[in-house]
Amino acid sequence: MIVEFKFDKEKDLFNIWETSNSGKHFGHDFTKNVPKEILKICKGKKFSNCKSKLEKISYNLYSKNDLIKDIEKDMNVAWRKIEKKYFKRLENLTNQKIAFTKSLAYLTSTTRCPYKPHWRPPAFYVKIFSSIQDAMQTTGHELMHIHLHNIDWWKRVEKKIGYNKTDDLKEALTELLNSDFRDLWKIRDKGYPNHVKLRKFIRQEWKKEKNFDKLTDNCIKWIKKNGIK
Repeated sequence: MIVEFKFDKEKDLFNIWETSNSGKHFGHDFTKNVPKEILKICKGKKFSNCKSKLEKISYNLYSKNDLIKDIEKDMNVAWRKIEKKYFKRLENLTNQKIAFTKSLAYLTSTTRCPYKPHWRPPAFYVKIFSSIQDAMQTTGHELMHIHLHNIDWWKRVEKKIGYNKTDDLKEALTELLNSDFRDLWKIRDKGYPNHVKLRKFIRQEWKKEKNFDKLTDNCIKWIKKNGIK
């Protein structure tokens, strides 16, 4: 077993707070989906100063322990069916072995699902009330990010185009999930507004030749010429 889905109240509260204080990310504003009551509690404040108020607001969810356990179980069972296929394809796609032996998928009650590649073990979030197929797609998406952080790809690309553009490219490359992984969860990876043109370029290049290193180099050239958006 590599991925374990679990609910952790502390991690959920932190993600709610972090989401409330996030700005636009790749052209998308996650705070628009946060209730005004929660934004009022969290915006511009330290997590420690608003944690108890957040917990009271979320009490109705946190008290439903049996429901949460059922969701955990369903997601773990569903992922276990495709896990080996997913990681084998990811290794074949990037030509590099998976560099971590475990990852945690934390269920969250907010709509933002960030990943934490440098946590040990690396972790990411999945919406607690996602459909199973949506949860599987999110899992594949975030694990691809974590993989790219944990192999030499990230440092190599960052040296050429800097951290921010590497972050953009990492995100846009999830377009490959639509061509090579979609049968595992059926749902299309839509991406972010800032990456529409880059994702189109990635689709075109991948059809020509399925070579991840060459694709990365071509994307770096494209970004240097066109920028992001």
